[in-house]
Amino acid sequence: MSERKTGMDDLTLLGNQQQEGQQFEYDPALLESFDNNHPGTDYFVKFNCPEFTTLCPMTGQPDFATLYISYVPDVKMVESKSLKLYLFSYRNHGGFHEDAINTIVNDLVELMDPRYLEIWGKFTPRGGISIDPYVNYGKKGTKFEEMAYHRLMNHDMNPETITNR
Repeated sequence: MSERKTGMDDLTLLGNQQQEGQQFEYDPALLESFDNNHPGTDYFVKFNCPEFTTLCPMTGQPDFATLYISYVPDVKMVESKSLKLYLFSYRNHGGFHEDAINTIVNDLVELMDPRYLEIWGKFTPRGGISIDPYVNYGKKGTKFEEMAYHRLMNHDMNPETITNR
């Protein structure tokens, strides 16, 4: 059996039963990372977040989305409870869909410097239009930079049929 690196000494949210109520104002400081135990292996980690909520900056009305967050970690990984609380912090934050998704990508890249990261936000329609921004990142100077370009150019070549929104 191989020795496992822990790298979890700095995690404050996971397993913390004393945590007070959820924070509903945007706060990237909620994000925490831990060491990737398999930095020599390329693999995807995917989070499906069906309860993302933010506010329209013009009307203040809620916007709902499912976020699909996928990444190939390098040295650090995002801790899932901190990601959940970070996403909750958008609850009372006013911003356009495209800005929210770009900001989340930027915050996650800053946190863990992944090899590759993509987020696809599938927002429920308002006024008869749904907005589904897709943003990705590939680490500069690596094969993942080329992968990001390829996936961006081809991400929606076979769009799904929308029947439930």
